[in-house]
Amino acid sequence: MVLTYSGFDSGSLWLQSEQTWERVRDEVMKLPNFNSSHRSLQRRLVGSATTVEPDGSGRILLPPSLRQGAGLEKRVTLLGMSNRFEIWDEDTLNAKNAKEVASLDEQVSPEMERLVL
Repeated sequence: MVLTYSGFDSGSLWLQSEQTWERVRDEVMKLPNFNSSHRSLQRRLVGSATTVEPDGSGRILLPPSLRQGAGLEKRVTLLGMSNRFEIWDEDTLNAKNAKEVASLDEQVSPEMERLVL
């Protein structure tokens, strides 16, 4: 499994299979280097990627540099997001969720309006 920073949210890490990671990595590295936001995303995702293996109890060790960079403290939350897991500091995620719920009506995109849930 590969652990890296989230490409879009500060305060979280992405954990994904090597197969998924290779696809993501290849797509990110195809972006033209002359754009500074592309280089920033490449550094953030590819430059920080670390292979991790579960121990005998199914736990993974989060490298201190990634843990500190994402602001992970004592309690974390693991979210299953289809092809990857997101690892969040519990307090950070709770605050983000509260803020998003408060402004949900303002954030509805045309694509979201067409969803039948």
